[in-house]
Amino acid sequence: MAQIVAVCWSEKKGTVKEPINDGLVQENFGLAGDAHADCSTNRQVSLIAIESINRMQKKGYNVVRGSFAENLTTEGIDLVSLPIGAELCVGQDIILEVTQIGKECHTGCAVMQQVGKCIMPKEGVFTKVIRGGRVKVGDEIKVEENS
Repeated sequence: MAQIVAVCWSEKKGTVKEPINDGLVQENFGLAGDAHADCSTNRQVSLIAIESINRMQKKGYNVVRGSFAENLTTEGIDLVSLPIGAELCVGQDIILEVTQIGKECHTGCAVMQQVGKCIMPKEGVFTKVIRGGRVKVGDEIKVEENS
């Protein structure tokens, strides 16, 4: 079963996010209170796989959930293989639409300075919130591809 293994939040953009117990994902906005939440973007909620974080740890990087400024850390789902437009059903209520895989990295952002290497440019997934709700660790993730 694919699932959420961390919900992460930060007050400022470009910084490592802190894990929280749960959060409110708001329709067409993002994770309530998070610096990246914004109705004017298609990058409202970011995701990265724990498998990617574990791979970085094995290479000697001191990284944890939230190190790459992701809102949701997932397990058991190949995020980078998802097609644009795929819908992720998270928990009981939330629907996220995949809008972007990877991103252009900021030169000298706080994440790069703190971590030493950033995997978001290739392994980060960005989504728009189609339907909001509460998200917590252990919530199941199901993929539905739009046709």
